[in-house]
Amino acid sequence: MQKDFDGWNDEKKKAHANEDYLPLYYKREVRWCRLGTNVGFEQDGTGRSYSRPVLILKGLSRHVCIVVPLTTSTKQNRYHVSVGNVGGKSATAIISQIRLIDTRRLDQHIETVDKKIFAGIRKAIKDML
Repeated sequence: MQKDFDGWNDEKKKAHANEDYLPLYYKREVRWCRLGTNVGFEQDGTGRSYSRPVLILKGLSRHVCIVVPLTTSTKQNRYHVSVGNVGGKSATAIISQIRLIDTRRLDQHIETVDKKIFAGIRKAIKDML
């Protein structure tokens, strides 16, 4: 499958240029995030904005946070942890794809994950590491 690196590069330049955009965000939030087009098996965003839902694991500053991408794929392994229903769809956190992002990649808030589910995801991440 051919990836649209050039289209993503144009979108990435726009996001980077938006220096005034510093969204308020909190851990446990699920938000749309412009993850872009990435190399090989790294999780991509989709659609015109190259976005996908992510779960915010930890905020490090107004400028950066740690997130884990979500998917509707139903893979059953130790790297895919159920998040439950997100935005009307069954979602799974791909804990092997944790990454640090600039908060200018964040977009609309979708919902906030239950504290127990969030604790289970954090435990699975610690066990993975």
